[in-house]
Amino acid sequence: MSSWLTRVRNALPFTPKRDTPDNLWIKCPSCSEMLFTKEYEDNLSVCPRCEHHGRIGADARLAQLLDPGFELLPAPKVKEDPLKFRDSKKYTDRLKAAKAANPHPDAMTNAFGTIEGHKAVVGVQDFAFMGGSMGMAVGNAFLAGIDRAVKEKCPYVAVTAAGGARMQEGILSLMQMPRTTVGIAKLHAAGQPYIVILTDPTTGGVTASYAMLGDVQIAEPGALIGFAGQRVIQDTIREKLPEGFQRAEYLHDHGMLDMVVHRHALKETLARTIGYLTAAKAA
Repeated sequence: MSSWLTRVRNALPFTPKRDTPDNLWIKCPSCSEMLFTKEYEDNLSVCPRCEHHGRIGADARLAQLLDPGFELLPAPKVKEDPLKFRDSKKYTDRLKAAKAANPHPDAMTNAFGTIEGHKAVVGVQDFAFMGGSMGMAVGNAFLAGIDRAVKEKCPYVAVTAAGGARMQEGILSLMQMPRTTVGIAKLHAAGQPYIVILTDPTTGGVTASYAMLGDVQIAEPGALIGFAGQRVIQDTIREKLPEGFQRAEYLHDHGMLDMVVHRHALKETLARTIGYLTAAKAA
């Protein structure tokens, strides 16, 4: 004798389960709203409900900021694992896994093109590649972008996203801080602007060097920006930190940023800013 569940199931017009792609939906990390992945990406990876700005890769960022037809610049070659570093894994194994999971050979990618008609070289850090960490490859890519901007007589735009220096490269990673600072001085000596777009997160040695040296500092809404972590600072000074400390809006209110700009308006704002700065240089 069959059970009531079997009889009901046989009576109702159930259809076989259809296979659906695993990436059809995405959950907003801020408000937990379930969003259609395509609609989310069409909205520039910004949640339509809470306006949370999601993290995006270098290719998506370059496509959003540059006009069609831009040129990807080759990544400079560097010596891998110069210190023969190993923690729970070999550094070479970590690099191999990161390269297999990402479209570019390291955390910074440069492109040359136009932004609403204004020439620019744009360098983008990708947090998906080992947390966007700054090692020799990132430093060399930054300097290569500067050199191309000097050659093209145009601004250099750095889009930052990093957990800081790459610990597996030790002092060689920390040396990228003064190297990139010298590169910015070279760009200024050539009379070209340097613009920084800080995205979530921008921390550590990147914040302590080229991320905070822009002629104009722009950030996306809600971006985490700081040197040391909030808990470390709080434990050191033994005081409770203000609400929203190290977020873009707080830094803007306290004079550390020039603008906080929604991703939808970022390209237009960047083009207008380049127009002002290059017109001032030409005058």
